[in-house]
Amino acid sequence: MRSIRTLLDYLKGFLLSLRHSPLISGISSVDDPTKKKMNALAATNRNFKLAARLLGLDSKLEKSLLIPFREIKVECTIPKDDGSLVSYVGFRVQHDNARGPMKGGIRYHPEVDPDEVNALAQLMTWKTAVANIPYGGAKGGIGCNPAELSISELERLTRVFTQKIHDLIGIHTDVPAPDMGTNPQTMAWILDEYSKFHGYSPAVVTGKPIDLGGSLGRDAATGRGVLFATEALLNDHGMSVSGQRFVIQGFGNVGSWAAQLIHEAGGKVVAVSDISGAIHNKNGIDIPTLMKHVKEHKGVKGFGGANAIDSNSILVEDCDILIPAALGGVINRENANEIKAKFIIEAANHPTDPEADEILTKKGVVILPDIFANSGGVTVSYFEWVQNIQGFMWDEAKVNTELKKYIVQGFKDVKEMCKTHNCDLRMGAFTLGVNRVARATVLRGWEA
Repeated sequence: MRSIRTLLDYLKGFLLSLRHSPLISGISSVDDPTKKKMNALAATNRNFKLAARLLGLDSKLEKSLLIPFREIKVECTIPKDDGSLVSYVGFRVQHDNARGPMKGGIRYHPEVDPDEVNALAQLMTWKTAVANIPYGGAKGGIGCNPAELSISELERLTRVFTQKIHDLIGIHTDVPAPDMGTNPQTMAWILDEYSKFHGYSPAVVTGKPIDLGGSLGRDAATGRGVLFATEALLNDHGMSVSGQRFVIQGFGNVGSWAAQLIHEAGGKVVAVSDISGAIHNKNGIDIPTLMKHVKEHKGVKGFGGANAIDSNSILVEDCDILIPAALGGVINRENANEIKAKFIIEAANHPTDPEADEILTKKGVVILPDIFANSGGVTVSYFEWVQNIQGFMWDEAKVNTELKKYIVQGFKDVKEMCKTHNCDLRMGAFTLGVNRVARATVLRGWEA
């Protein structure tokens, strides 16, 4: 009888886990997200192929660089707090390791699937190469809704996932980090579970709590990198952050840190949005006061120092610099013509569709691409990894100083490729990244 009850509990849990499946919930409910994921994968492949063509890569080498090194799919079954069993599917795509260990986040989200993970893993390969840090690209995730799981259930799920992949990740193999739906605590669980098999290994993950070897400055790193990248771009145009009007779509970790640092640098943030709503103040929003409001009310909605506006209009508000720092695919052919910004800094991954890219380029809008603009996070993750391997931790001032050096040099490298190939910043960044990976691949002994 016990075995029958266990089987019934398992089947019940398995059916509950299908709640978010397209096969169960209906095609219409996932039509738009699926399209966005396919657009992300198609856009990444398109940009890679354009860069390969500019570089004159051998067709066989081009194909080799596009195919992932390894794709992993595992079933993760855990007992829930009520005693029932539930199964989730976990993924890890290890795209390329020519330049070093593969690097990329792990996300927990209901719509995680192989196409999305594949696109993001490939993007990480080019991003780490553009940043000139000794990594390749990877990405992973579990198809679950973390908001519906208790802390203990999330811990069990993380540990089971780690048990399934521990032989395929490692300090010099593949180094995960937090992503959407995960955080430093998730990394602490992975570190602990991995260490049961391989001994204490703090460098196996980055984005950890400070008490377990995490780096100072990591929390602000992506937003700080956005500031440094913006400064480099504006300096190239004879401008500075001070006095410029900014609109920031997304007020999570990246958007809020970018807003704080831009405000401190003298920039005027005139509009921001998050999941709760959008606000605007033509004279500039008091960001420190807004931060207190968001902490207390869990969103920008209701902030007294600005007027509420339609969230759908945030991208087309009048400004000098637009920073999409939330979801992918938000700038598309439907709204590209209405965008008033002179510069777009892609703090999010894949925020601009290829069609919108063409429209904006014709309008003279300068776009700083995601694989450079938001590389601050992975760069400081590299610093964390270095500190863990050396067993010697840096102070925050050193972290920030080194980050600025990498961002400034990265922009110079991208601009040099733009001059060499007579292309825009996106293609400059992609040719830079693809060229570095291709050169490393050939030097290590690749044969056509």
